[in-house]
Amino acid sequence: MRTLLIANRGEIAIRAARAAREFGVGSVAVFSHEDRSALHRQSADAAYQVGEPGHPVRSYLDIDALIAIAHTSGADGVYPGYGFLSESAVFAQAVVDAGLTWVGPSPATLVLTGDKVRARESAERAGVAVLAASGPVATVEVAVAEAERIGFPVFVKASGGGGGRGLRRVDSAEEVRAVFEVARREAAAAFGDDTLFVEQAVIRPRHVEVQVLADGEGNVVHLFERDCSVQRRHQKVVEIAPAPGLPRELVAALCADAVAFAHEVDYRSAGTVEFLVWTDPDGRATRSVAGYGYAFIEMNPRIQVEHTVTEEATGIDLVLAQLRIAAGETLADLGIAQEGISIQRTAIQCRVTTEDPSDEFRPSTGTIVAYRSPGGPGIRLDGSAYAGAVVTPFYDSLLVKQTATGPDFASAARRARRGLSDFVIRGVASNIDFLQGLLAHPDFLAGDLSTAFLDEHPELMAGTPGAHLGEAGSLLLRLAETTVNRPHGTATTTVRDPGDRLPVDREPASMPAVTAKQLLDGAGPESLARWLRGRTAVAVTDTTLRDAHQSLLATRVRTIDLVPGAEVTARLLPGLFSLECWGGATFDAALRFLGEDPWERLELVRAAAPDVLTQMLIRGRNALGYAPYPDQVVAAFVAHARASGMDVFRVFDALNDAERTLPVIDAVREHGGYVEAAVCYTGNLLDPAETTYTLDYYLRIAEAYVTAGVHGLVIKDMAGLLRPPAARVLIAAIRDRFDVPLRLHTHDTAGGQMATLIAAIDAGIDGVDAASAPLASGGSQPSLGGLLAATAHA
Repeated sequence: MRTLLIANRGEIAIRAARAAREFGVGSVAVFSHEDRSALHRQSADAAYQVGEPGHPVRSYLDIDALIAIAHTSGADGVYPGYGFLSESAVFAQAVVDAGLTWVGPSPATLVLTGDKVRARESAERAGVAVLAASGPVATVEVAVAEAERIGFPVFVKASGGGGGRGLRRVDSAEEVRAVFEVARREAAAAFGDDTLFVEQAVIRPRHVEVQVLADGEGNVVHLFERDCSVQRRHQKVVEIAPAPGLPRELVAALCADAVAFAHEVDYRSAGTVEFLVWTDPDGRATRSVAGYGYAFIEMNPRIQVEHTVTEEATGIDLVLAQLRIAAGETLADLGIAQEGISIQRTAIQCRVTTEDPSDEFRPSTGTIVAYRSPGGPGIRLDGSAYAGAVVTPFYDSLLVKQTATGPDFASAARRARRGLSDFVIRGVASNIDFLQGLLAHPDFLAGDLSTAFLDEHPELMAGTPGAHLGEAGSLLLRLAETTVNRPHGTATTTVRDPGDRLPVDREPASMPAVTAKQLLDGAGPESLARWLRGRTAVAVTDTTLRDAHQSLLATRVRTIDLVPGAEVTARLLPGLFSLECWGGATFDAALRFLGEDPWERLELVRAAAPDVLTQMLIRGRNALGYAPYPDQVVAAFVAHARASGMDVFRVFDALNDAERTLPVIDAVREHGGYVEAAVCYTGNLLDPAETTYTLDYYLRIAEAYVTAGVHGLVIKDMAGLLRPPAARVLIAAIRDRFDVPLRLHTHDTAGGQMATLIAAIDAGIDGVDAASAPLASGGSQPSLGGLLAATAHA
């Protein structure tokens, strides 16, 4: 073997590249488009993109593409790592058929170990203890009968499964019926095989696995055991070698059975034989040693995530051994014999992930803005994290594996806690606080472990919000959460009214002879439309109270701050056409994040600005939600909004589907409001290469809305893409064809939209949107003060 293709990503790909360098062979990495900045790409001697953009997982599962890259790069060996295609007999066979060296067990062995029913049969032939179980169960009736024969509780398991998928514990025949089809669908989706079987469930077992290593001449050794009992949703959290507290005669029996199983399946390379172990003082288990029962679960025919603890405990490099065995060397060539393998120290691996314990362990994504890793005696790190790395939602949330060693379990645990305390990770959440709490728990340190450990200690699962922000960030988050959400009730201290901070020496502007609000209330929306269309002066809507703070501050401005602003704005600028103050995301944010009543907000703003039109944005049939509602619900919502003080309803559909806005248009007209339809703009209609979003396209949309009976139109430039030349052409064309008011709403994303507003005014626009300077530009609208200055004396 001269060059190794590493068919994986992340830390295991980096680990394999290091082993290849030590072995003296070249290495080739593969990376998806989404992984183009990943560290493993830089760790190999060469790197090739695999797959197509937009398919981050499928890229690493493309067998034909991986083998093509092997040929192109000159690689003659393939290392699969763990996950992805590591247990795929199809991939292994394709590698062999392509004349390449497969670093792992044979395809035939992968087929056998990948089928849990056949693996169980192999264990029985090898004399290895197994749990009571059925064969494949084709129907729910058969599953119920087998469960009753074995005795509850049982597991309904996927034959080709792993990682807890397609696995359900059931305690009665009724539960078997309830979960059978769900488990079958999950197994089919995850493994392409919906075969299920029923297996005896053991209460409060430990998950103990034995590392084996085998060469191509039938020689097998074990590297002792690991304890992987502490799991969350069947996913391992920490791993320990050796397993604390187990009698050594039990360990000897487990290791002997693991070697026997490896011989039975003609195993080659590194692999893991997994067992359940439980206390059995009465000797009732099929196999009982030193007061413990145990039984075979499965074999993982690959390197494991937790292989590092065995390497540190025994001093044997498993990945390097895999490469040398694949190249034809024997265990004797490697200098490995069973009598020479011993446990030299205790090792504990902690999987540091970008999961947020304070948010039910949901994966956190984003850019790592700061990263500092631990070091010192007894600390090993295997990872792919760095400051500036982007954590995407496409892959496993593992960030780095910390393996701590010591002369015994207690000292290894102390060293692991010290290592975790040295980590600094900013920009994404992590589970470090959770791991620190786990490693300090008295039951964990006493070795009282089982797969139910976290269920029995739920306090460990309660994370601290903002822990990943550091001390200063956590303090700011705490202050913000307490101030806004008031978890302890209304504050007993006096909060200064923000209205007190507003200027008091400004005289109210003179009231115009006729205001838009007076026309709507007195003559109706049609009269308001004619007045707006016939004006010489350009009408202005102030978006500060809605879109501006939605775009810049995630809609987090509170009613207590908005209402004084509405009152002063209406008093100082009585000639405004409208105040956009409601709709969009404000309804959702008020309820979910601010703990406020959005209807009360509307009523208070209406009372604070009685002489200016209120305006809202509404998403057609979606109203203010994110999915369509029945027409009756939309109509009732509009009616209530109108009764609560809303005047102008700007309705839009992001795909310019006028039909989806009809319920709103009809309801607003019925209740006497002013309805304005948005023509959503994108692209560049002046681009000769543009074939979809052309001038004719926008005119068709405008015509559909006018036919539907809107009182006015608005060009809604949501991304700030409307350039001044295109604005002149589009406005002139709509003005020429439709005699309804036309307004313009844009976002100053790139900072040039003031020019677009001025071009629109020159082209005959009837109204524009702008925001108060402190909340203007960027994702918001252009500055109202800037617009007034730019058009002064024009």
